[in-house]
Amino acid sequence: MAGTGLFSEILDGEAYKYYADGEWKKSSSGKLVPIINPTTRKVHYKVQACTQEEVNKVMETAKIAQKSWAKTPLWKRAELLHKAASILKEHKAPIAESLVKEIAKPAKDAVTEVVRSGDLVSYCAEEGVRILGEGKFLVSDSFPGNDRTKYCLTSKIPLGVVLAIPPFNYPVNLAVSKIAPALIAGNSLVLKPPTQGAVSCLHMVHCFHLAGFPKGLISCVTGKGSEIGDFLTMHPGVNCISFTGGDTGIAISKKAGMIPLQMELGGKDACIVLEDADLDLVAANIIKGGFSYSGQRCTAVKVVLVMESVADALVEKVNKRVAKLTVGPPEENSDITPVVSESSANFIEDNVRPDMRIAWEEPFGPVLPVIRITSVEEGIHHCNASNFGLQGCVFTKDINKAILIGDAMETGTVQINSAPARGPDHFPFQGIKDSGIGSQGITNSINMMTKIKTTVINLPTPSYSMG
Repeated sequence: MAGTGLFSEILDGEAYKYYADGEWKKSSSGKLVPIINPTTRKVHYKVQACTQEEVNKVMETAKIAQKSWAKTPLWKRAELLHKAASILKEHKAPIAESLVKEIAKPAKDAVTEVVRSGDLVSYCAEEGVRILGEGKFLVSDSFPGNDRTKYCLTSKIPLGVVLAIPPFNYPVNLAVSKIAPALIAGNSLVLKPPTQGAVSCLHMVHCFHLAGFPKGLISCVTGKGSEIGDFLTMHPGVNCISFTGGDTGIAISKKAGMIPLQMELGGKDACIVLEDADLDLVAANIIKGGFSYSGQRCTAVKVVLVMESVADALVEKVNKRVAKLTVGPPEENSDITPVVSESSANFIEDNVRPDMRIAWEEPFGPVLPVIRITSVEEGIHHCNASNFGLQGCVFTKDINKAILIGDAMETGTVQINSAPARGPDHFPFQGIKDSGIGSQGITNSINMMTKIKTTVINLPTPSYSMG
């Protein structure tokens, strides 16, 4: 059960504590933030409403802890991450329970998210040892006009304090996708979880606590975005921000100042279907891509652009599969569970025409516009007219056409004959336009959370002058 047994330390009465300086604490504000269960529409959990002063203290301890952590041997950092991953997977049940109750994630998918997160942490530990254990050696005479009088050694060093802000839909997985790269690279980490998903994050952070990471290195502050959101993202102690979410990220990027940003801000992922496509394969992927977790995924299929000649046949196949989807509570592993909030539900109730907002904006729900096209160019135009550019997909048996269409689509990733997807977690994951800044994926995240340090050895004479 959530908040019991091994996790009883994080719960005080009816409220979960926040995590700072290696301890679980109650906020001095005396205020709590309620978390609504989307299924019952009743308050299920409560978390601390942290103050700006508490954020300041967290930043101070994070800065101090990072200095020592950066001197910790790389193998030791990896060892602790492996330990955290093991604890996370061993205690997946209470974390998964939290995901079911606060974001209505189907029970089996909730368990999968926690296990996937543990695997991500372990892979990141191994990848970090490989990436950070190697440097680069340059010699000066490779550039015109220079003798070999300079040896240049480059290595990767940590940025400092990384602020991680994950979204509600994958609060554990998208939190550890930021935490693990930050820690293996020698940074400290401040986590601001989403309100819906905060309890899952707090349980996950406790697994890192139990693994024995140094005090102050990892912090988790909960509270209202209106009170501590801007205060966190504009805090002078923050050296890097990794954010996954919606339009808020654009505002953050404008206010954050001159620090590295990693932003994934959603998508309007288009699915282009040609006449020669395997329509059964397309229909299966549309169901998977458009309706898994009730469509509340940044990489969900958000619009189908199908050639007119096969449109009716495809819609018929999709409708038959939609009719078989189960609707109900997440505890019963229903295909379609309640969306995260009532406002989200109200937004996605629509009948779609090309001139409507839903044809262009991200619905984040189990609704899928189908637009008939008469040419490939028309499909590419609709895809590229969107402000988003996260992923897209093309279904055709002609690989040459697939490559040409994919090259023309203005998206960070193009999937050929499969629905969009973020994973596996070591694949690069990025968007263009309003879909984000920078690239994720374990390797890219580690590189993004470091900076290059160069040491130049100056020789009195060219190195080949002796002998």
